[in-house]
Amino acid sequence: MTDFFQYQNNYLIVVAFLLLGILLPVVALTAGRFLRPNKPTIEKQTTYESGIEPFHDARVRFNVRYYIFALMFVIFDVETVFLYPWAVAYDKLGIFALIEMLIFVVMLLIGLIYAWKKKVLKWS
Repeated sequence: MTDFFQYQNNYLIVVAFLLLGILLPVVALTAGRFLRPNKPTIEKQTTYESGIEPFHDARVRFNVRYYIFALMFVIFDVETVFLYPWAVAYDKLGIFALIEMLIFVVMLLIGLIYAWKKKVLKWS
């Protein structure tokens, strides 16, 4: 019977954090909406470009290579998040963890070689 209450307590903590995660931003944004001054003018609603009057549309088309390069950076940067806990717990995990991490690094290398062959990393 005590296990039942222990599990219920764990779910209660999760529900409390979920409600706080939803409630706090809603309350903060609602309070900010009512407390801030709201006096829109034409000057406030124009695009600010370092004190210069805007002379063209602010939306500019970017080359797709910027986004692909950024995605490649994020993919290979996130790998460090996975490598750090492995490095910290390596002594406890033993050879099994070493083999698993080698498989992970080989998969990343395959992805890097694929991106290299597709010339994603070439900046021209």
